[in-house]
Amino acid sequence: MSRLLALLLLFCAAAAAAPLPGFREAPHFTNSASARCPAPLGANADGDADAACSPRAAVHVAMTLDASYLRGTMAAVLSVLRHASCPESVHFHFLASAGSPARTAELVAAVRASFPSLAFRAYPFDESRVAGRISASVRGALDRPLNYARSYLAATLPPCVRRVVYLDSDVVLTDDVAQLAATPLPEGAAVAAPEYCGANFTAYFTPGFWASPALSRTFRGRRACYFNTGVMVLDLPRWRAAGYTAQIEGWMELQRRVRIYDLGSLPPFLLVFAGRIAAVDHRWNQHGLGGDNYRGLCRGLHAGPVSLLHWSGKGKPWDRLDAGRPCPLDAVWAKYDLLRPDTGIDSL
Repeated sequence: MSRLLALLLLFCAAAAAAPLPGFREAPHFTNSASARCPAPLGANADGDADAACSPRAAVHVAMTLDASYLRGTMAAVLSVLRHASCPESVHFHFLASAGSPARTAELVAAVRASFPSLAFRAYPFDESRVAGRISASVRGALDRPLNYARSYLAATLPPCVRRVVYLDSDVVLTDDVAQLAATPLPEGAAVAAPEYCGANFTAYFTPGFWASPALSRTFRGRRACYFNTGVMVLDLPRWRAAGYTAQIEGWMELQRRVRIYDLGSLPPFLLVFAGRIAAVDHRWNQHGLGGDNYRGLCRGLHAGPVSLLHWSGKGKPWDRLDAGRPCPLDAVWAKYDLLRPDTGIDSL
């Protein structure tokens, strides 16, 4: 067993043993009479595939579900429901570690207690599928196997789910998720996300990658731009048809032999999709609010409107708030925090 895999398993075991914090029950949000919403989905039995395939599911949202980021997930779900025009028609898909069914049951129970009427399904994600392909990155949190679960949505969600919005657990929405889900994907595109073509794209790969003609020509003929994988719209039938999961795995396996990048699960996505995605307005991913990956410095918003705030980076708003050292924008996240006041901040 590699040292990295051993450390990952130790981290997961420790997180699984810790008690979950307590959360308040969220308000119930109803469909707007003026939005021509379908009939409400209603709370479905956990694991009910028929509910996930209901034609009344106007929007599908996928997220990961684990103890370490549960507080963020709760806030993100609340923000989606609060700003959706048809909140009772949003179906959530949560990917949780398959290593501890009892822990997954606890997590599911916590979600159900805070959102009694939420339509959702939890799926076991076999972390061993990626653990042997993960190479150490610049920040240990990026090496968690569940970070790679987004690459397996097409193989995990029911075939009836054709389009899904993937969200990281450190986001809050301030606009209707249906607008993001309706992003046009031109023929052949399987991914839509905000692009940032002003970023230094070469920095996401090692000098050795760019020095190799066989590797650097990967981007030949493509206007390759950085995009953040924490907010994406995915066309799952197109993903399956193109075999994108296998392509991502291929790059991860190469990385294990020849180091070509340093930043977790993002570079394989860039290698496969950069220059081949549908661009989304930047308002749907005001990212980087977690600050610098090394020092956790506060960052502000980019210029322009805001529909989604994303605390990507080292600093998470719940940690900074608990420590009494919040960044200014953490106050926005705090409005969606469902942690019970009587819950100890060191529960996890």
